[in-house]
Amino acid sequence: AGRGAAMLLWLWLWLWLCVCCCPGRGLRIHEYLYFQVLSPGDIRYIFTATPAKDFGGVFNTRYEQIHLVPADPPEACGELNNGVFIQDQIALVERGGCSFLSKTRVVQEHGGRAVIIADNAYDNDSFYIEMIQDSSRRTADIPALFLLGRDGYMIRRSLEQHGLPWAIISIPVNVTSIPTYEMMQPPWTFW
Repeated sequence: AGRGAAMLLWLWLWLWLCVCCCPGRGLRIHEYLYFQVLSPGDIRYIFTATPAKDFGGVFNTRYEQIHLVPADPPEACGELNNGVFIQDQIALVERGGCSFLSKTRVVQEHGGRAVIIADNAYDNDSFYIEMIQDSSRRTADIPALFLLGRDGYMIRRSLEQHGLPWAIISIPVNVTSIPTYEMMQPPWTFW
């Protein structure tokens, strides 16, 4: 029995090393990036997002207070009606209509610092989509993040209820520096 348990422990350790340390071998775990909504107060939570897999930039700056502006139209597959408000801010975009890379490029062309693409399945509160480059050979320089559909929906709904054109967020947030009792997580999402 002792030898079987040791073999099982070794197998578990090998699998863990493959998943955590060798993402190029086909097994991959998500990296997460966190941001906090500061205003409006009814959604003052810390949200989890995942960076695009093979396109887009990284956050070299921490933004203490920056606008999260819902794109108009929400899918951001072409010219934006509110592009002037996205310049130097972060766009909240909805999945669908065109590739993730196309959406990122539209926001970049409007001067956005980053894009957060929320799933268009509003009931999605746990399944992260891996955003990959399309087949166009284009690139994007700004960070692109994927947000759960329920989170994106709740942010947009709050803005609509308050008649606000944008939320104020802090991004990225280092959750390891926040005491557990101060972590304000969305009540509809399991962490």
